[in-house]
Amino acid sequence: MQKITTFLWFDGQAEEAAEFYTSIFPDSRIVHVQRYGEAGPGPEGAVMTVNFELAGQEFIALDGGPQFRFTEAISLFVDCKSQEEVDELWAKLTDGGEESQCGWLKDRYGLSWQIVPTVLMDMLKDPDPVRSARVMKAMLGMGKLDIQRLVDAYEQ
Repeated sequence: MQKITTFLWFDGQAEEAAEFYTSIFPDSRIVHVQRYGEAGPGPEGAVMTVNFELAGQEFIALDGGPQFRFTEAISLFVDCKSQEEVDELWAKLTDGGEESQCGWLKDRYGLSWQIVPTVLMDMLKDPDPVRSARVMKAMLGMGKLDIQRLVDAYEQ
């Protein structure tokens, strides 16, 4: 097990969510499903936790109940190498969810994701503040990020 693992709280959808996420990303799998025993606190036999991997990174999903919900205060950042990858992940993760701005979205479970092309981070780090500001301004006007529009702003 990795030293630090992201732990996600769901309300009766941990296994469904883990199956959904692992169907989207290569090098992903369900590792283990732990069920409640007679001691509870959930119903005996119901899913308690699901250990899964996304792109080789470990996560744990808990079916903890309705007490807590996801907020935008935490998100999963996905580094995308191409517009095709951005488009594919955006389409899959917004199915049943909602689009936001600047590459952010919420999936059908309310978990926030950032679908970000690698090139954006490279352009924002440019030492020329005028170029990086143009890219930032272009990004702020987008929902799903468009690499060509970002590059066009960068190269103006």
